[in-house]
Amino acid sequence: MTEAFDVPIRDDSIRLGQFLKLASLIESGAEAKEVIADGLVSVNGEVEVRRGRQLHTGDVVEIAGASARVARG
Repeated sequence: MTEAFDVPIRDDSIRLGQFLKLASLIESGAEAKEVIADGLVSVNGEVEVRRGRQLHTGDVVEIAGASARVARG
């Protein structure tokens, strides 16, 4: 696992699918749906299969060895 990079968000929370796009970990909403459904995304070290999962400051999302941390914008 690589060191997580911070991705600032404007609100108090963001949905997982939106965050993957914002962090440039995936390219589209359709791709987000696919990789999440296939169990390829983890949040705070646990596999997450809900695209609508609410993420908050400090949560770490990992996909394909890349990690991004939700940061206060």
